[in-house]
Amino acid sequence: MSERDQDQARQLIAAARAAAVHAHAPYSRFAVGAAVLLDDGSVVTGANVENASYGLSLCAETVAIATVSASGRLRRVMAVGVIGGAMDASGRATGDAPVRPCGRCRQVLNEAAQLSGRDLAVHCAGAEGEEVASYRLSELLPDAFGPSDLGVR
Repeated sequence: MSERDQDQARQLIAAARAAAVHAHAPYSRFAVGAAVLLDDGSVVTGANVENASYGLSLCAETVAIATVSASGRLRRVMAVGVIGGAMDASGRATGDAPVRPCGRCRQVLNEAAQLSGRDLAVHCAGAEGEEVASYRLSELLPDAFGPSDLGVR
């Protein structure tokens, strides 16, 4: 990974860790934060939001992408950082192992990727620690179904 990509990963992981502080995860006790980099250098964050009706819960990546879309910038997504970890008694996310987007989030990220014409960089880390696992979205979701399959460009 180039120095520029490493800087990007560090920036996004730091923003995702800051976002995870705001996770509402009283049921799973697993906090996730996400940070989305746009082509103008701005970063949009999200944290997971659980609901007593579990199916209505939102993942951090989905919250961040929905925020980007609500501002009309879905085609401007370049990269994403994701962190997560089990919450301790004080509600702080813990753990060193990199957390990767779930399948649903990979599909949501793919929408932005196909619309932007980019194979997004996805940087994954634990709530703590230095290890970062970086991928291209196409590695995490090969042969993805998306807007192009429905004739949307």
